[in-house]
Amino acid sequence: MTVLTADSWVATDLGDPTKVLQRRSVEVREPGPGEVRVKVAAFCVNLNDTDVVRGRYAILPLTPPFTPGMESVGVVESAGPGAEHLVGQRVMGIPVMAHGGFAQYAILDAATTQVLPAWLSDAEAAAVHYPYHLGWFALVERARIHPGETLLVHAAAGGNGSAAVQLGKALGATVIATAGGPEKVEFARSLGADVVIDYLDGGFADQVDEATFGHGVDVAYDTVGGTVTTETFRCMGIHGRHLLVGYSQDIANDGAPVTTAPAVYGNFSLYGVCLVYVDDPLGLRRTLGFNWPARSEGQHAHAKLLTMLRSGAIRTVVTEEISFDDLPAAMERQENRQTMGRVVVHVPQ
Repeated sequence: MTVLTADSWVATDLGDPTKVLQRRSVEVREPGPGEVRVKVAAFCVNLNDTDVVRGRYAILPLTPPFTPGMESVGVVESAGPGAEHLVGQRVMGIPVMAHGGFAQYAILDAATTQVLPAWLSDAEAAAVHYPYHLGWFALVERARIHPGETLLVHAAAGGNGSAAVQLGKALGATVIATAGGPEKVEFARSLGADVVIDYLDGGFADQVDEATFGHGVDVAYDTVGGTVTTETFRCMGIHGRHLLVGYSQDIANDGAPVTTAPAVYGNFSLYGVCLVYVDDPLGLRRTLGFNWPARSEGQHAHAKLLTMLRSGAIRTVVTEEISFDDLPAAMERQENRQTMGRVVVHVPQ
């Protein structure tokens, strides 16, 4: 039997991606039940991948050598039992156990895959999954945001933030965005934010208070954590919903402890957000205690998002397209907050 090998970026140790990632030829196994094997065309650079390589992402500890990469776009060339209908389809999705995507071939969990229309290029498709599916799940399914409400989006010039700003506007919200530095402030404004605050000027809570005439915000989209989260508590209006989408400021210890007292006295709610589509949500909850949405919910969200993309209500935010060779350097730039929107990596065919 012929063994399939793939040109891959492999973490040979835990540490700085520019030092520990090496190009290697890696064997790619056959897909198992509920899995597909994809010939990868493109993927995006994600901070979570850098955290995994550095060994500071406690929810997904991996032992080197391993191939990082938590999302892929490509054509399904083979499938395991239960996923045969996807063969030949161009899809986006999450590799099994959220790694293995930095390669010419990847094994994806079929429950996470979404079929892509021809009118989306590979680069555009790569910029859809996490920012827009995550934003939809957070704003629509978790926060139940309504037209006329006020939405605060942190890190608005980043991959997830740039999508949340656009989704918020498309859903009828007034959007207040925070970003770091004049260039990122202008970038967030170009995405449609009504008010943009440069947090490098010394905090944002007072400016949010001024922009809302003292009422505070109805929804906060927080991917940062740490002091940004605690300062956001001061921005929440009564009955507000603070979406805890991530904690990039606190990756060294995988999240900062949060006291619930501000939510109690402020009469606002804390909403956890973690998005992975699964075939058996109830079984997952019983075994791991996680509440993750069903694949059917992902398909519903995907249809809604494609309609919004096709109509121009939202757009993908690809600011850079780079070669496979340039991946480690791009990860370093993203970690140093030198990127905006989505950086797409094209994989050699």
